[in-house]
Amino acid sequence: MERRHFIQTLAATVGGGTASAPATAATLTTTSADTSGAAARTQLATLAQKMSEPVLTNMAAGTLKKNFALEVSPTWDGRDKGVAYLECFGRLIAGIAPWLALADDGTPEGRTRKRLQQLALQSYTNSVEPSNPDYLLWQGPGQTLVDSAYFTNALIRAPQALWEPLDAKTKQRIIAEIKSLRRIEPPYINWMLFAAMNEAWLMSIGEEFDPLRMNVAIRKINEWYVGDGWIKDGDAFHFDYYNAFVMHPMLVEILDVLHAKKGAFWNGKPEELRAQAIKRMQRYSEHLERFISTDGSFPPIGRSLTYRTAAFQPLALLALRKQLPQSLPEGQIRAALQAVHKAVWSAPSNFNKEGYLTIGFVGHQPELGDWYSNNGSMYIASASLLPLGLPPTDSYWTAPAQDWTQKKAFSGARFPKDYPVNY
Repeated sequence: MERRHFIQTLAATVGGGTASAPATAATLTTTSADTSGAAARTQLATLAQKMSEPVLTNMAAGTLKKNFALEVSPTWDGRDKGVAYLECFGRLIAGIAPWLALADDGTPEGRTRKRLQQLALQSYTNSVEPSNPDYLLWQGPGQTLVDSAYFTNALIRAPQALWEPLDAKTKQRIIAEIKSLRRIEPPYINWMLFAAMNEAWLMSIGEEFDPLRMNVAIRKINEWYVGDGWIKDGDAFHFDYYNAFVMHPMLVEILDVLHAKKGAFWNGKPEELRAQAIKRMQRYSEHLERFISTDGSFPPIGRSLTYRTAAFQPLALLALRKQLPQSLPEGQIRAALQAVHKAVWSAPSNFNKEGYLTIGFVGHQPELGDWYSNNGSMYIASASLLPLGLPPTDSYWTAPAQDWTQKKAFSGARFPKDYPVNY
């Protein structure tokens, strides 16, 4: 399929298989050659709807486990496959939460967003209702801790849209399930942030929390900082995208809660630690931006490559937070990420015939799956959709498009040199 048909194909196939396409889907079409903010937003909104529709429609009906066309890696390690449904829902909702939090503005996108938000609320309810067919695998293997953190990260990102409307019984069930995961001791790698994220969420809603699980994670991540925006994953340095998938975003958002709640258990100044973490994520994002080639492709390096566009979560999160560094203007980042999404999501086999994500990097490439990979894991790709949480009138969408670094460099235009930083 030619890439110029990217958006039209997405819109035409939204909701295929187990979920029906809403009448508003056709209004989300545009041409992929259009670099305007409106076109970029339509691209993301269409993709968000296509990812979300089958998952949320089925989970709200209690039929996700029944209808989700499960795929596991050829090197699957034999763990309980039931964890795939928590991965699918938790990772998806973390990425689209800020978008669902926007008000219904009467537009086709707004009506779609409101409908998906209502489906998400019912999905949260079903996820902790023991008698519901889609009750999630809370008593499962260690992987449950990982994806519970995306489940709670979404509640931190959009509390008014996803937490406050829930009924009291559902809230208590969620709290109980999250606290029960303290039975899982995270290894001294990125997993420490998953335990800390759950405790940060409990802290954010005024519940009893375990300060040690937050404290140790924060201190270890800072010990693992190697400089120039890069963090080791444990004792060893890995040249992959885990700084984007986990390290920077989760550390910053955990510190957000600590800062907001004036964490009394912290021996120091959380506001200074948070400011430092943001600066480091900004520096790492400068590297990510320079990875983006003239056509939107980027280096296929490291483990979990099948997480696709989640590699750009820090750029997306900084854009959402209005914290992009001066070196990365909004119009430049929007245009770069638009090119990335076109390069990755043009392949129709990114989705199976039922409308669910497949294992792959650009299209269906199951051999790229890791021993822990299933197609529920792939929904972390929604992390690149975070700028949708900014309204269409925001400067991120209205700023003129600009060439990103590699486009400037390979066209002979002037572009800034790059030097390491020491914070």
